[in-house]
Amino acid sequence: MLAMKLSRNTAALVLCLAWTAFKVDHLAAADIKIATMRLGTSWYVFGATLYQLLSPELPQGTRVEVIAKGGGVGNPITVNSGKAAIGIANVVTSRWAYEGHPDIYRNKAQRNIRALAGGLNSVWFCAMVREDYIKRTGNDTLEKILTSKQPIRIVMKPRGSTVPVIADLVFESLGTNRQQIQSNRGRIIQVDPKQTPAIIRDGRADLYFDAVPLGHPTVTEIALTGNVRFLALPQQTIDFLTERGLTPSAIPQAFKGQDEPTPSVDLGTLLIANAKLSNDQAYLITKTICENPERMAQAHKAWAQFDPTQAWKPEHNGIPLHPGAERYYREKGWLTSN
Repeated sequence: MLAMKLSRNTAALVLCLAWTAFKVDHLAAADIKIATMRLGTSWYVFGATLYQLLSPELPQGTRVEVIAKGGGVGNPITVNSGKAAIGIANVVTSRWAYEGHPDIYRNKAQRNIRALAGGLNSVWFCAMVREDYIKRTGNDTLEKILTSKQPIRIVMKPRGSTVPVIADLVFESLGTNRQQIQSNRGRIIQVDPKQTPAIIRDGRADLYFDAVPLGHPTVTEIALTGNVRFLALPQQTIDFLTERGLTPSAIPQAFKGQDEPTPSVDLGTLLIANAKLSNDQAYLITKTICENPERMAQAHKAWAQFDPTQAWKPEHNGIPLHPGAERYYREKGWLTSN
C-alpha cells in the first residue's frame, strides 16, 4: 500500500511492505527513510523508483518514507545521524562529510556514512548568463563576469545544496568572493529552483549557477525561454576544483544554446547508507539497483550511463563501502581486491 503525505518541508511515499527476513540494527523496521530532494527533482524520482523496484522483494510490515528535502551537503548529515537509513548524495560532498571538511562540515566528521552504489549519474556544475547582460557589459566569459567591477546578480539554490558550496569555490579560484561581488553592487539570490526560470526571464538575475544532470528540468526551461548562454569554467577554476575532489568533465551538448560540450566539473552521484543499516538490507538495496539499470534509465534519462560493474569503485563513491554492498560486488566478481 502506498500513501502520499505532503507537508511544508517533506513529501513522503509511505509504503506498507514486508521486510521480516531482514533486521534493522538501530532503525525501527517501520521507519525506513530515504533522503532525496524536493518533489520533481531527479533525486526524488530516484527515491520513488527505488521503492517500486524494492516492493516485490519486501514482506509485509515495513514503512518506507521518501524525504523530499535536503541536498548534496545536507543528506550525508541526515544519513549519518540516522534520521534517514539511506540517501542520495554527491561523491565530493560525501567525501568532505566523511573527512569533516573544516569549512563545510566544521570539522565534524560524518563517519557513520557508507557507500552502496556509485556512478549513478554525472552532475555537472553549470553556469548560464543572460545574453542582454553580455551586450550591456561586454563580459562574455565567467572570468570576465566575476572579476569585473560591473554589478552581477547571481541566482542559485539555497544553503543545503552543493551548488552554493561549489559557487564559493569558483569565486575563490578567480580571486573574488561574495563580499566583493556585493561591494560592487552585485547580489547573491538564493531561492527554491522553481522560482529561478521566472527570475531569469524577468531580468531579475544575470547569472545562474546549478548542478545539472542530463534532462535537468530547470536548466532545460531556462535554455528554452531565457535567452541565455552556457559558460565554460576557466581552466584555472577547473584545476582549482579538481584539487578539491571534483572531476574535470564537460557538460554534453544536450541543451538548447550549446554549440559544443561545455568545460566543467562533475560532482558525481551515489547512494549512501547509515553504517548501522543491516548487511542484509544493504545487500538487497545494492542488488536491486545494480540489477535494474534499464528501469532506472526509464525513470530518468540521467541514469542511462549507470554501469553496475563500476558501482563499487572508490572514485565513484569517495567513502568506504557498506559491508553488505561489498558482499554483493564480491559475489558478482566485480570487486576482487583486498
